[in-house]
Amino acid sequence: MKPAKESPAFEARIVKCPACGGPSRYAPDNRYRPFCCERCKNLDLGAWASEEFRVPTAPPLEPAPPEDSWRH
Repeated sequence: MKPAKESPAFEARIVKCPACGGPSRYAPDNRYRPFCCERCKNLDLGAWASEEFRVPTAPPLEPAPPEDSWRH
């Protein structure tokens, strides 16, 4: 995969890597953005995959009926 070409109006910025807190180049040529490197990107992916990170949800309004209730 080729990195995207920077448009003349786009200016790269240095941002804080969400994984390690180090500097990260936020530009189309950084294939790991917003992360600083492949390692930080993979650590974040692993945290989502192992459910360390979760999107909060609201509890159900009514408790679900027991699975056996439809057999009566």
